[in-house]
Order: sequence, then structure tokens, then C-alpha cells
Amino acid sequence: MTHTVKNLGLFAALAVLLAITGVVQSWDLSLQILNMGLISAIMALGVNLQWGFAGLFNIGIMGFVALGGLATVIVSMPPTTEAWRAGGAGVVLSLILGAMTIVAAALVWQRMHAGMARTIALLVILIGGFFLFRYFFDGSVNAVEAVNPASTGYLGGLGLPVLLAWPVGGVLAAGAAWVIGKTALGLRSDYLAIATLGIAEIILAVLKNEDWLARGVKNVIGLPRPVAYEIELQNSSAFVQGAANLGIDPVTASTLFVKLQYAGLFTVVLLGLLWMAQMALKSPWGRMMRAIRDNEVAAEAMGKDVTRRHLQIFILGSAVCGIAGAMMTTLDGQLTPGTYQPLRFTFLIWVMVIVGGSGNNWGAVLGGMLIWFLWVQVEPIAGLLMGLITDPMADGWLKTHLIESVAHMRLLTMGVILLLVLRFSPKGLIPED
Repeated sequence: MTHTVKNLGLFAALAVLLAITGVVQSWDLSLQILNMGLISAIMALGVNLQWGFAGLFNIGIMGFVALGGLATVIVSMPPTTEAWRAGGAGVVLSLILGAMTIVAAALVWQRMHAGMARTIALLVILIGGFFLFRYFFDGSVNAVEAVNPASTGYLGGLGLPVLLAWPVGGVLAAGAAWVIGKTALGLRSDYLAIATLGIAEIILAVLKNEDWLARGVKNVIGLPRPVAYEIELQNSSAFVQGAANLGIDPVTASTLFVKLQYAGLFTVVLLGLLWMAQMALKSPWGRMMRAIRDNEVAAEAMGKDVTRRHLQIFILGSAVCGIAGAMMTTLDGQLTPGTYQPLRFTFLIWVMVIVGGSGNNWGAVLGGMLIWFLWVQVEPIAGLLMGLITDPMADGWLKTHLIESVAHMRLLTMGVILLLVLRFSPKGLIPED
């Protein structure tokens, strides 16, 4: 069996699983799994760029995903005009002052000779800039957050089409990755992992606590859609007639149609990113990145700027995760910072990359979609099996314990799958070429 036939067979098996889900459970659930599977595949593709191409161990994925979600709010939500009048100018001014303080400190560090004079100048700039920043920032933020906090209490966004938020999410994540990369990419792999995790937690802490930015843990709901609303379709006589011709009630038909529209958009984005990743992998730049990954010392001896190349791939992979984060928030229709958990956006994405095949873009896509399918389906399947096992048992602590253990089957299944793949196919289901 050739590699092409095998790979096609794996994707075909995944399609069969989705079809079985549609027939046995519901097509609504099948399309829901498909949509999140496509987004997961994009996240896995971003991590594969960093790990599979360059060997960078990034466990701060959720920070970049959260920045993508923040971009959706900033771009698509309408501005809160009263909040802008109350303190918007002060917030913007304080942020500009903070940025100027950092730039001034960096210039002093670069252009002054080491010594007491430089130290004093840095202290004056940083301490003075901090107090100046807080002077304008605190009062303005309090004024913004006091504006109808039950429903707004934040500055809002730009009121632009939500599709523009997807590339903006990539830009925000890329900017954060540049800052992280400039400070952390010189570290050894384990220290890099700790640094990325810590900075991701800082991003999440800001997102959860700065209500003026995106309402914090109060959440932003009612994000605009790039597709039709179900109620609009149900009020369309042409759509209702078409659904009747197919023998489907309008409510079910509208739900499926909306999910199909999302699937179409997500597929276009995934294929575009996959094509670019494949072109990059086959290019001289891609071959250079893999050479650096395999032997940094030899690559550096050949004149390659290893740190610069690591920064490039770190920014690219993070941007892809940011795009996926914006897409996911758009699909959910709300920004909920409390849901950005390490289990979902770090461990699970890494399992997708390893199971699919580290270093292979198609493997990352397969792993992303397959692992998400299993993540969703394991618990109901385990509940059914456990029900059959415990049905003939007498009531007691053992039966209760077995039924309650169903909730933990996801973690157990992910661990078993990972062990089986590492044992029988250590390079993943679709190994690197």
C-alpha cells in the first residue's frame, strides 16, 4: 500500500465516522464536530509549524488563541459611544504613554554605555513612566467600566465585518509572538516551554481582569456572524419551500444550513493555510528550517542565523493559532475568557500533532480532526457501555463509582490513544516525508 492510498484511507475513515455520527445520532452533531474539528486542525497546523519544522516547544498556545478571540470583539462589536466619551481618550493616551516609556527605556539601554548613569536614566524613565501611565489609566478605566456594567462597561469594537477579525487575530498573535520570541527564544527548550506558558497565563489574566477591554469574565455575547441567522432563513418563503421539498422541517434545515456555511468558510481557510504550509515546507526555506531543527550547531556553522529563523517560525505558527482562535470565537458567538483552559488548548492540541504526525502538515490536519471527534464522542460512548455493564449489577458503591467514572473517560482515552500511537507508529499516523 502506497503512502498516498494509506493517507486517503485515513481521511476516508474519518469521513465515515462523521457520516455514522450523522445517521446514528444527528447531522447537527456531526456538523458541529466537523466545524470544531476544522478549527482544531488549524491550531494543530500552527503548532506543527513550530514543533515539526523547527523543534520549538510552545505550551502557551491558549494565549495566542485568546488573542484571536479578543480580535473578534475589537473588530466586530459596535463601539460603546458613552464609554468612549467617559474615558476612552484617557485609556488611549495612557496606552500610548506606556508604549513610549518602553521604547524610551529600550533606546537608553541600547545607546548609553553601561554604568551608573544608564541605570539612573532607566529608573527615572521606568518609574516616572509607570506613575504617569497609572495617573491617566486608572481614572479612565473606572469611568469606562462604570458605564452600564451589566451589559457593556467596556469600549466596544470598531463595528467592522467579523471576517476581518480572523486576519487581525493572526496579527495580534504574531505581535505577541514577536515580543515573546525576542525575549525567550534564546532559552533552552524546557525553559522556552516554561516562558511561553507563563506569558500565556499573563495574557489570559489581562483578558479576564481588564473589563474595559472585553468585559473580563462577564463575557461578550452576541458577536456578529459571517453567515445567515436561523430566524432569517425560517422567515424566508423560498428557504421554507426548499426545506419542505427535501422533507425537512424549517428549523432543522436552517440549523444544518448555517453549520454548512461555517464548514465551508472554515474549509477554505484551512485549505489556504495548508497550501501555504506545504509550499513553505518544500521550499529552500523549509529545508533550511528542518536542517536547523535536526542540528542547530551544524546549521549555525554553515552561517545560518538560528535565532532569527526560530523567531520567524514562532511568529508564523502563533499567527495561525490566532486565526483559529478568532474563528472559534466567531463560531461560538461569544468571548468567554474563563473557557481558555490548558487542557483544551495545550494538551489536546499537542496530542493532535503527535498522533497525526509531527512534521507533516497533512498529519496535523488529520490529528486535529480525529482527536476532536474522539474528544466529543468518547464520553457518550463510554456512558452507553458503562450503562450496559452496570445494568445487571446490584445498586451499591461499585455501580455508582463506575457510572460516575464515565466523566473521566476522555482523559483515559486520550492517554491510551497516545500510548498506542507512540508504541506502534511513533512518528504518527502520517509520518514526516
